[in-house]
Amino acid sequence: MSSVKHSWQPVCPASELAPGQFVEFRLREKAREPAGMPLTGFLFLDGGTPRAYLNICPHLGVELNWMPGRFMDSDNLFIQCSTHGALFKPSDGECIAGPCQGDALTQLDLRERDGQIEVRLPE
Repeated sequence: MSSVKHSWQPVCPASELAPGQFVEFRLREKAREPAGMPLTGFLFLDGGTPRAYLNICPHLGVELNWMPGRFMDSDNLFIQCSTHGALFKPSDGECIAGPCQGDALTQLDLRERDGQIEVRLPE
């Protein structure tokens, strides 16, 4: 069985990442289910560490944010699903409350190259 090689894709200049701001993007790859649907993700600073996840709740497969760029709960501590209120730890995407407790968001591979933040789907 051969492993799928996903390509790196630039998202934004590293200088554009600011605390409390989320950068949303569309991946080149498409979703397997439903076939051909666009995959979207989001990028943010967790403390000083950049993190990127697919914008898909593991419970129902819906996008997490309730408005563009709005992913955090009212206390600004956890990523929150706008549909059922599930809470996810920003550091690793683990669901700590809600219907998908024990699941996690899909973390994207991330790197900085020539001043650009690039992401790709994990192998």
